[in-house]
Amino acid sequence: MSSPRLWRMRLVFWVGAVATGVISTIFAMLADRAQGLFAFAISGGGWHRWVPLLISPLGMVACALLADRYFPGSQGSGIPQAIAARHLRYDQERSHLLSLRLALGKIALTVAGLASGAAIGREGPTVQIGASLMMVSARLGGMTQARGLILGGSAAGIAAAFNTPLAGIVFAIEEMGRSYQARTNGLVLSTVIIAGIASLALMGPYSYFGVVKDTASFPADWVLVVTCGVAGGLLGALFSRLTLALTRRIRRLKRPGRVWRLALIALATGLVVALCGIGSNGMTFGTSYAEARAGVEGTLLPWYFFPVKFLATLASTVSGIPGGLFAPSLAVGAGLGSVLAMLTGSSAGLAAVLGMAGYFAGVVQAPMTAFVIVLEMTGNHDNVVPVMAASMLGYGTSRLISPEPLYHALSRLWAADVLRIGRASARQPETGPAA
Repeated sequence: MSSPRLWRMRLVFWVGAVATGVISTIFAMLADRAQGLFAFAISGGGWHRWVPLLISPLGMVACALLADRYFPGSQGSGIPQAIAARHLRYDQERSHLLSLRLALGKIALTVAGLASGAAIGREGPTVQIGASLMMVSARLGGMTQARGLILGGSAAGIAAAFNTPLAGIVFAIEEMGRSYQARTNGLVLSTVIIAGIASLALMGPYSYFGVVKDTASFPADWVLVVTCGVAGGLLGALFSRLTLALTRRIRRLKRPGRVWRLALIALATGLVVALCGIGSNGMTFGTSYAEARAGVEGTLLPWYFFPVKFLATLASTVSGIPGGLFAPSLAVGAGLGSVLAMLTGSSAGLAAVLGMAGYFAGVVQAPMTAFVIVLEMTGNHDNVVPVMAASMLGYGTSRLISPEPLYHALSRLWAADVLRIGRASARQPETGPAA
């Protein structure tokens, strides 16, 4: 209690956790404004319907080039970067993936991507932002628990992004820390609580996707539970495999000095996003939050929504722009549930929730995170067992088809990039007076 050094560490840690909550909330507000701006640009009918053919490709090209030139390490979700940083040994290596500059670039370019209509979310980027802020706090406060602080910042990012504190903690244990240690409990819980208080102070309590009114009954609705789990797992595994295959292929094409290739990739994926949005009457642009919420609250979504949203999310994910896939994946799952509800005659709201759980678990292969995040976001705890079952079926089905978890496979690519940069720096001869 009387140590100035320990009090400095505590104060810096608390400030970092509060900053994570506040910045995550501001980021959410900016993201919503960006989507509103894009919706305004394409509203009005007539020729406005074709505006995305210009805005989406050019906006995504600009985001991809800016990320590559000024914010390398900010591309994509941000969760693989945070996972990779936990496995790197030195702060200098981690700074290539987690830093204040990258956090600011991540916010700006994700908002710009949403303003261009890209099918991305802000939740994965919030993980990288939270981990970056806690890493900065560690350096300022002289703290040595870098891996625990990255874990805490990541959990706080998820908790603040969705207003789901339990999901943040489970995500930290299951997805971020496959080698989770009990001694990091205090760091994770403290960061989530402090960031959550800051977020609640600004936004107040809310349920992200509204409240589902229907409850699964046994045995009548369990055909739907199994169908949503297995179908979600199959499609989630397909998304994961396609993302990894395309990402590896694109990384081989993006050689240093060949910026035009990066621009062509972003242009092509931007055109796919624009065409998907135009073909679905604007439903697949951005996070598709409104569509997912409508599905959860009992509205049957059009049958074509989920395949078109699947394609738009895939194109946005591999385009090279910063942006996550949490919210878009949940929207795809809601669309899948609506289709299965039409085929089985089941409740639309219940099917949307089960589709979310099965598909999301299939994509990220983190079933605990999937069912906790879906339950917290939909506000009906009477469906705990059915949602858990759909998540586990989605996870198990996905593992049979795609044994390599998406985020961890991508994290190895980011870690390899950092180590390659380190080796290149070590080979450069020293010049000047120091040499």
